[in-house]
Amino acid sequence: MTDSVAVVAVCGHEAAYGRALDGVVDAGVSVVSSGRELFRSIAEHGRRGAETVVVPMTLGRDPELVADTARTLRAVPAGERGTTVLAEPFGTAQHLVAWLRAAAGRVSGDSALLVTAPSGDPFEDAELYRIAALVRRYGRHALVEVAFAGGDPDPAEGIRRCRLLGAQRVTLLPAAFALPDAPETAGAQPVPVDLAGPLVPASALRRVLDERVTDARRRLREHGDDGVSAGLTAADNHGHSHTHPPGEGHDHGHAHAPDEAHDHGHHHPHEPGHPHAHGPGPLHTHHRPSAPGADQVIRSIA
Repeated sequence: MTDSVAVVAVCGHEAAYGRALDGVVDAGVSVVSSGRELFRSIAEHGRRGAETVVVPMTLGRDPELVADTARTLRAVPAGERGTTVLAEPFGTAQHLVAWLRAAAGRVSGDSALLVTAPSGDPFEDAELYRIAALVRRYGRHALVEVAFAGGDPDPAEGIRRCRLLGAQRVTLLPAAFALPDAPETAGAQPVPVDLAGPLVPASALRRVLDERVTDARRRLREHGDDGVSAGLTAADNHGHSHTHPPGEGHDHGHAHAPDEAHDHGHHHPHEPGHPHAHGPGPLHTHHRPSAPGADQVIRSIA
């Protein structure tokens, strides 16, 4: 990081509201939770006249963190906000698949994998099941299960399920910045439990964070885009707004002119190094990036 820019890493449940980044990010990075703490941090930097870049620290499951961050930035009075730009989120769901596959590759093939993350809303938790299915489909582990800290199933129940399915060993694979606590294993036949992690090593985390900051500053300098407008729409297709009962139309409230293309963004622009999480054969997850154009600007997975 350069001395001329203030960096604010805004955290939700994936980073234990900032606790998971203690001692991990560079000393000059402000680690805050969303909401009032972020508001105060932006106002403080703005009063000092510092250029400020805000990075939402999600791995792709929490688009609401991006939208809430954008709303908070918009609420800071212009006289206190100074030059503030909202960066693309730290990661996308495609990144998370790639990171988990890399971590799984370091785990013995005879161990079951228990992909573990803090519980979010029902749609975030459902997304983790989809991500875990991709990790299993393009990996070498026959058994990949999911568990949620503070949710259902919790890690203890996840381990029990793995044992009932025949696992002789279970490895907890964190799908978050926060590492899960290894639960006590109970029952007549407890299995050994290992912990793989952290998902993104500290050196890689700092490098990715630096890239997000660099990209955001370039976007502001070259296009005058502070990222807030895009951030406000990050969660538009997350949750109930994208759930349709059987037979309901799929128009999302936007009309199309006759013969207008209707691809919903399902194109796949690539940059060098863009992680598209391909295993054997093509893998196109066709999920929407957490902010418009996110796939086009987020480069590094590690």
